[in-house]
Amino acid sequence: MHRQVRTLSEIQNQPQVWSDCLSLLQQTDLSGLTAGREPERAEWIFVGCGTSFYLAQAAACSLSLLLNVSARAMPASEILLFRSMALPYGHRPYFPILISRSGHTSEILQVAEYFQSQGVSFLAVTCDGRELKEMTPRVLKMPVAEESTVMTSSFTSMLLGLQYLAGTLAGRRDLLNALKTLPGELQRLLDIYTPRVEAFAQTEVEDVAFLGQGPLYSIASETALKVMESSSTYAQYFHTLEFRHGPKSIAGPKTLVGALISESGLEAEAAVLREMKGLGSATMAVTNTAIPSLRDSSDLLIELGLSVPEIARLVIYVVWGQLFGSYRGLAKGMDPDNPQNLSRVVTF
Repeated sequence: MHRQVRTLSEIQNQPQVWSDCLSLLQQTDLSGLTAGREPERAEWIFVGCGTSFYLAQAAACSLSLLLNVSARAMPASEILLFRSMALPYGHRPYFPILISRSGHTSEILQVAEYFQSQGVSFLAVTCDGRELKEMTPRVLKMPVAEESTVMTSSFTSMLLGLQYLAGTLAGRRDLLNALKTLPGELQRLLDIYTPRVEAFAQTEVEDVAFLGQGPLYSIASETALKVMESSSTYAQYFHTLEFRHGPKSIAGPKTLVGALISESGLEAEAAVLREMKGLGSATMAVTNTAIPSLRDSSDLLIELGLSVPEIARLVIYVVWGQLFGSYRGLAKGMDPDNPQNLSRVVTF
């Protein structure tokens, strides 16, 4: 038995955290937060650093798919260092959404100061709040008391909040109802798959790659980051079919290839994992409903079995990388609560 690991406890407690967040979202005037800056009037630019940047990517994809509008994600550093490339040209209206768990990250605060100086209204999405929530009247503060260095429940909860906001603006009652079912569904899946992920994390590997297409590419990116942060294992992320175009040179007995399989691209994406299994790699797959070839080529298969729209599954796809990263760190004799070289907030 492992000693008590705070990070694992926070991962396991996500069903309750999501329930609390959904209760808050149902009581919040979400349309009021974006009044006058609706996606049809201004291009939404989601901004974050590290995990919050991958969250920004997932949120931008969600907004684009749900409202059929243009949206994009940007690291805060691009706005600071290459502003003319990062922001819209001319006088095209845009609406920044600044994402920061702590509300204290230096780069996010510098970007917020720039937008203030230009009279650009922005939305702050945060958990702790801190300075960021004082810099704009538009604030979505999620009730997440996360103490760990690595972001787990804060990532999923803020993404859940942004998807709920997008669903509200799109008038997608079906999506909002689907999101409300996720806490119970995650608890069911955690009960089944937590021991399997823990056992699989004992696998000795030197290279790790996580693959995803479409909205799942951002989740694959975040999954790789969780493995790096929690276990100091070098991990990369790729679009699934792009892995064949050079990166598959790392495939072999000391490599783990994890695939986040979409429903839209199921056959083509499953074929890539089957190929990597044939090259000797250890394989892990997360999918909603597995086809026989995927069952045959996955050393660890996590089958979600959700009846919700595909875009609503993103927050559940990311949980398994959170678990794997923590258990892999423990298997290597490391402390996921105190990851090497990292602090909870990046300031300078």
